[in-house]
Amino acid sequence: MDLAPCRQVAISAAYKAAEILRSRFGNISRIRKKANDEIVTEADGESEELIVSTIHAEFPDHAVLSEECGLITGVSEYKWIVDPLDGTVNFAHQIPIFSISIALAVGDTIVLGIILDPVNDELYAAVSGQGAQLNGEPIQVSATPTIADSLLVTGFPYNVREIFEPVMVRYGSCLKASQGMRRLGSAALDLCYVACGRFEGFWEQNLKPWDTAAGALIAAEAGATVTTFSNQPYTPGDQEILVTNGHIHDEMIALLEL
Repeated sequence: MDLAPCRQVAISAAYKAAEILRSRFGNISRIRKKANDEIVTEADGESEELIVSTIHAEFPDHAVLSEECGLITGVSEYKWIVDPLDGTVNFAHQIPIFSISIALAVGDTIVLGIILDPVNDELYAAVSGQGAQLNGEPIQVSATPTIADSLLVTGFPYNVREIFEPVMVRYGSCLKASQGMRRLGSAALDLCYVACGRFEGFWEQNLKPWDTAAGALIAAEAGATVTTFSNQPYTPGDQEILVTNGHIHDEMIALLEL
């Protein structure tokens, strides 16, 4: 399967969307809340519309699953999974940590992942079985062997108040055991940062497929171990994700157990 044309379209769509996000950063006029208390801006919608139109201009029969418009059905086995602005809360507060995430699935298998950080101009990319790259250069997870020497990253789900106690227990356990903890606000970038060795581990609950589809593939192709909290294979949309450099995975599993 030659995924080069799909890869080029995804990269093109991401860079076009990045122009919209950069022009809208600090220039938002409308912020609204969804039913689950997530927020959305006009930049989310404009970015999404451009990405979907770019994909469909080349592949009109492909399905697209995107955060704002939901599922656009297609007649082929190809399905794109798109987050047009991962880190909307940061974006709305003019915090320059956000990204664009585009993945491609064939059937139920993610085969391509593209994540672009428009602020730092960092493009992360992976094709299944071909490794992962940052701006065209190969990347791999860190070799740090223990939690004690690891920098970890996590995020809090929008329904954190409903599951506050287990979230805080896990957070506290990992904070005490690790070298340090960060909370960036973009799960896609969290996954990329594990992939390139900036973090040793990432975990979060209640993420959506568009949050993790591209990033989980990029991390795995960079050598990461990607599972649920109970060490089962992870599928985008599962309620839990744990991604580590592999060396600390067993320690993380133990820390996340309640």
